[in-house]
Amino acid sequence: MSEPDQLERGLGLIEATSLNMTFMVGIGPFVVIPFVIQAMRGSGESMLAWAAGGLLAICDGCIWAELGAALPEAGGSYVFLREAYGPARWGHLLSFLFIWQTLFQGPLSIASGALGFADYAAYLAERAGRFSRMAEAVAGAIGSHADNLIAAAVVVLAVALLYRRIAYIGRISVVFSAIVTGTMVWIIAAGIPHFHARQVFEFSGGVGSYSWLLLAALGHGTVQTIYSYLGYYNVCNLGGEMKNPSRNIPRAIFLSIFGITALYLGMQASILSVVPWREAAASRFVVSAFIERACGSEWAALATALILVTALGSVFSATLGYSRVPYAAALDGNFLRVFSRVHPKKHFPHVSLLALGAAAIAFSLFFSLLSVIKAILAMRCIIQFAGQGVGLVLLRRKWQAGRMPFRMWLYPLPVVAAVAGWIWIFVSTGRTPMLASLAAAGAGILVYLGRARYARQWPFEEIAP
Repeated sequence: MSEPDQLERGLGLIEATSLNMTFMVGIGPFVVIPFVIQAMRGSGESMLAWAAGGLLAICDGCIWAELGAALPEAGGSYVFLREAYGPARWGHLLSFLFIWQTLFQGPLSIASGALGFADYAAYLAERAGRFSRMAEAVAGAIGSHADNLIAAAVVVLAVALLYRRIAYIGRISVVFSAIVTGTMVWIIAAGIPHFHARQVFEFSGGVGSYSWLLLAALGHGTVQTIYSYLGYYNVCNLGGEMKNPSRNIPRAIFLSIFGITALYLGMQASILSVVPWREAAASRFVVSAFIERACGSEWAALATALILVTALGSVFSATLGYSRVPYAAALDGNFLRVFSRVHPKKHFPHVSLLALGAAAIAFSLFFSLLSVIKAILAMRCIIQFAGQGVGLVLLRRKWQAGRMPFRMWLYPLPVVAAVAGWIWIFVSTGRTPMLASLAAAGAGILVYLGRARYARQWPFEEIAP
């Protein structure tokens, strides 16, 4: 079922690529660098983990590019799963499960960016040295909940920025993207005079130390790096608002992936050239510490401020993309109808935006950053990412080539690599996130079956009243 012509197609290639890149960068690379080094226990090994994350993103991006070009509607994965598996049967179930998971992982993703903002803001607070008496009283009152309150405020600001027409949002995204790219280029440039290839690419066990232990470590390291790559598909959630989507969606996906991969590898190499890997692994503000050592403390404060703007941009882009998913499901009759409402003057799904923002604020108030990263990945690996890869194969068999405006190179190798990679990531998240993800999926199936029985939908459409 296609959506009515209510959304405004106001996003071009530049705006779409900008939204993708701001979503991808966010706070992710700045906070996970120490975790990657801890998992890999070496500088060369950590570079390998960043490269592995980029390779998985490229393979998976091929799937998103084909599906996004063929089905340019609001909702992204919701539409892809529905059409690939059949809207009247399994596709109805899987698309509902995706919506069910989005109710959790969408706000969690938004909250992770906001919590990362609050985490890095502590660097500026520490640098300030001392507070006024009033500030001390406020700090004492909020105590350990300061980060959560700051994160909630960031989500509120992002929702306020998004409460406008899509054309204006596109312009804001270009500004955020320029700041993101400029910040990362500066970080890379600051490390170039200090570049030491041996220090950056040294393997702690030697280059020939391949073993199953290294492979297991690479899995844990890639869990952290792929979190920083997530967002290259954001343009697919906005398919109903894209100009010339069959061309611009694939281009935006690949431009953002290749651009961000180059920036991540360059940034990691620059940091490791200045900060030894053992020290970087223990640093809470590794990028700020790097700039402070390479350029001075005043420049470190500016770099931290730019990182905070980058984090806000990620929250902005994530909230925008995820708000279109419940809207698409509501249009399809697979979610609460109120979420299909579009603002009468600004032409965006305002109910979905406000509801998602409220959920993200709640998660920001009660969770910590580290507690959400693995939960986000474990919840998305099987149904959304691996499920879409298999779904593309089914769709290619059902549809003629003319219905697929973009067709990936070397098919089916990227699909096989992506599905295998997401299963590998799922296992690498650990037992607790895996079990929690499976439990959430099981609960979603029960909710779907109860709802389907009441509405006499598949698989209960044959049951007499």
